[in-house]
Amino acid sequence: MLASVSANVFQKKMGHRGLSPLYITLGAYLVLTLISLPLLSLLNFDALRSAFWVNIVLAASLDMAGTLLLVMSLSKTDLSVFGPLNAYKVVFSALLALIFLGEVPSWQGGTGIFIILLGSVMLFPPQNGGRNRLLELLIKRGVQLRFLSILLFSIGTLPLKNAVIIGGPLATTLFWCLFGLPLAGLAYRLFRQQSFPVVWQAHASRYPDFIGLGVLIFIMQMTTMMLLEGMLIAYALALFQLSMMLQVFLGYRLFQEQHLARRLVACTIMILGCLLVLTT
Repeated sequence: MLASVSANVFQKKMGHRGLSPLYITLGAYLVLTLISLPLLSLLNFDALRSAFWVNIVLAASLDMAGTLLLVMSLSKTDLSVFGPLNAYKVVFSALLALIFLGEVPSWQGGTGIFIILLGSVMLFPPQNGGRNRLLELLIKRGVQLRFLSILLFSIGTLPLKNAVIIGGPLATTLFWCLFGLPLAGLAYRLFRQQSFPVVWQAHASRYPDFIGLGVLIFIMQMTTMMLLEGMLIAYALALFQLSMMLQVFLGYRLFQEQHLARRLVACTIMILGCLLVLTT
């Protein structure tokens, strides 16, 4: 949880310094690859079945796209808004279960979802004009990008959990990093404005930031895989909701973001909603 929040702070700071989300994402995956390659010698490749490869490729693809959207969202919205929106993982998970599994939320789950929505509209002060406050939230570009990233991460959690069960946390983490690099490279090549070596050379002073970001993401991913191996997805999601309070505080302290009290209250309400959904 601490590694995740710290990585978000790094990504936010790098975006503030003018680095593009594509460049930040590709640079992070490059460092992740350099960390992962020496650790491959620790794996027993004979134990990795075909189902592992299918699941890890699918999870890595979804998570790379989710990471790119996450960085884009951080460049367009406050960290103290970005963090609390993490509660929508619970909403999206319930929605996906309804669509694909036919699981209808209980009254407690439905109440929890309503409370999450209620808390989220409190993240911003009311605007003049009497517009619907939930609509005001949904039309913000940074919020839309965050929702898309949450949706991709929520879908990706399912094959990721399968990969962990089959191959274990270390193998899943290493190949999540390694398969993410070519995908990040492809995204950069398709949407780049400058070639990567030119940008990499121009921002040589930022190398320590990329190393720090890569190390934090690796720690976050490895510990997440260890959680997924021994814990139900719902409980893992509940644990990660606690980080939103810290992100609100760091947004206020590091980036001088406003509405601290309002956003802390919104977080409290959204955490309550998450707990109602996840304990049904």
